[in-house]
Amino acid sequence: MEQQHGKLIIMRHGESIWTDKTVNCFAGWVDIPLTAHGEQQAAHAASLLAASGLKPDALLTSVLRRSIHTADIVLDAIDRLWIPVERSWRLNERHYGAFQGQTRPAMRDRYGEELFNTYRRSFDVRPPEIEEDSPYFQGLDPRYSAMFSDGLDALDPAGIRSECLKDVWIRLRPLWDGRVLPLLSSGKTVLIVTHGSVVRSVVKELEHVSDADIRSINVPTGVPMMYDFAVGGDGRPEVLGKGIYLDPEAAARGIADTNALGSAEAPRS
Repeated sequence: MEQQHGKLIIMRHGESIWTDKTVNCFAGWVDIPLTAHGEQQAAHAASLLAASGLKPDALLTSVLRRSIHTADIVLDAIDRLWIPVERSWRLNERHYGAFQGQTRPAMRDRYGEELFNTYRRSFDVRPPEIEEDSPYFQGLDPRYSAMFSDGLDALDPAGIRSECLKDVWIRLRPLWDGRVLPLLSSGKTVLIVTHGSVVRSVVKELEHVSDADIRSINVPTGVPMMYDFAVGGDGRPEVLGKGIYLDPEAAARGIADTNALGSAEAPRS
């Protein structure tokens, strides 16, 4: 009997208006739209899937519009808008706490280079918590209400105040085990359009990256990465090697751009 294979295509959304280097704000769970360049990146991602002969059988996105819009552009361009879709807050960007809505240069100036980089890139250190009276606090947003609970565990997204990368994997794991792995086990090609911290957490898990080394891994906007999986005798999919960016040159440029956001100076008036 021929061994079954599944494929995972995972990508960060296209450039958002707060990722634009002239704005350079932490977005986290704030619902920020794409730029025109971000839409172009999504269209390019679709062309990469088409050129590679990749046809997703299922789509998962976050509940944030920059992820949803990117995915819609990709699927429309490859004529796969009809595939099953699941949206989950578990695929949201990391909750950046009090950093949400603040510029990276301002936060670096406030906390100093070392602590800023720890908050931004460490595995297990959370930024300061967001206050409930912040305009960027999600506690009253209906998409995080009990009405839309997925029932996968008791974690309440409305109550999250700040997250580290370790927290991202903890809240993602029930969705990964309950939704993603079964699709891969059945030989499906799964497309996940999500956010940088979620991609980093998946890379860490699949490629066994250490807590220290994950600090140096950045994720470009709008470039799909593919993993192959083989389904073992126990029915569980096992990853075959490291992820491969479908456009390595665009990924390298995007990674450099993402890294530069953390060291950028505040815009001059």
